[in-house]
Amino acid sequence: MIPAAGFGTRMRGEDKLLHEVAGMPLLRRQALHALEAGDHVAVTLPAYDHPRAKALNGLPVQIVEVPDADAGMSSSLRRGVGRLPRGMAAVMILPADMPDITESDMALLVSGFRATPHPMLQQGTAADGTPGHPVLFPADCFPALMTLTGDYGARDVLRANRHRLRLVALPDRHALTDLDTPEAWAAWRADASV
Repeated sequence: MIPAAGFGTRMRGEDKLLHEVAGMPLLRRQALHALEAGDHVAVTLPAYDHPRAKALNGLPVQIVEVPDADAGMSSSLRRGVGRLPRGMAAVMILPADMPDITESDMALLVSGFRATPHPMLQQGTAADGTPGHPVLFPADCFPALMTLTGDYGARDVLRANRHRLRLVALPDRHALTDLDTPEAWAAWRADASV
């Protein structure tokens, strides 16, 4: 699931998810990577007719409308998880504004989940072990995700399940690169030569 219903106020009027990366809007690129790594991709948007929806045209993704997106990240998580197809074994939360995360990174979390005999949470970390994203939650966490409030994401669910959390080291700073300001975008582009 790609939560993409936020307003990105720190971008001062620009839509970070429509910035081009590798010749396409970042949101489309993230969705394409997710489609390669997972069985089903859901993307939350503020509305079905939001400009971000155009970036997803033609992709086999499930769009989930989040009319209360102004209530914070929890709205995207609650609505997105609530609209997942029945029988899903897990959901991976992939922030839309993290351009360094690749399909290979996501596949590492998925394969780690499938390889464990008991459902374990999988969390991407930087190469040095610093926790980041994406995070994969087994289906038994769905009820807790459905009760989240505020703009804190799923930190409380992670804390409550730390006894069965598996950290997965991703290359470099893939799990941490989060572009929330024009300055962060400029620095990332200069460093990544994108």
